[in-house]
Amino acid sequence: MPYRRLPNTDQARIRALKAVVAKGDTYNVYDLAVSLKVLTDARNFLVKFEAAHSYYVECFERQSKAGRKHQANVKTARLYISHFIQVLNLAVIRSEVRTVHKEFYGLDMRNNNVPDLSTEAALAEWGRKIVEGESRRISQGGIPIYNPTIAKVRVHYDIFMESYERQRNLQALTARSLETLASMRSEADALILDIWNQVERKYAEVMPNEKRLELCRAYGLIYYYRTGEKEEIAK
Repeated sequence: MPYRRLPNTDQARIRALKAVVAKGDTYNVYDLAVSLKVLTDARNFLVKFEAAHSYYVECFERQSKAGRKHQANVKTARLYISHFIQVLNLAVIRSEVRTVHKEFYGLDMRNNNVPDLSTEAALAEWGRKIVEGESRRISQGGIPIYNPTIAKVRVHYDIFMESYERQRNLQALTARSLETLASMRSEADALILDIWNQVERKYAEVMPNEKRLELCRAYGLIYYYRTGEKEEIAK
């Protein structure tokens, strides 16, 4: 015997609710397999749930689109900041810059390693330190680092920071919209379960079985056959 399975995605939940609402729009209320109350609840909830889902999709797509451009900014900023630190370390090795001046940048005076710039948070922190450190060193009479100059580093760092903040805001919007959508799923599942139970009770005595399943499917119910029994029924 086939078994039913409740929707497990938001789009499937929306399809299930739309199926019963469509029945309510085309059939006389007395001919429906569900109560007027549950039909009204489904119609009202569908509007809110579909709007929440659309808003989440919109937020996610906007974040994804901005993310592709942001990653290019991350790559460029990391390249310039890393290169600047390497050039600075070489200047220290050649005694063109005093070792103690590395403190201006927050760099370890005991080695000439480039700090870990693998995360965006680290990139934001070290970019700020490098820009501020170079300004402080120059203000005390130090010779500016060239190739790249701090001006060029700052341009790419500022571009990165602008997209970094924008991306964080977009991520926050996406997270909030997903949280709102997720909070509605239990209500959607309970409503769909109630609808499906009412439909199956309505057609419980209909024979043959395939006719009963056909009537239930018209209300959005989804049935599957077990392995070896029959191929999964298309929705």
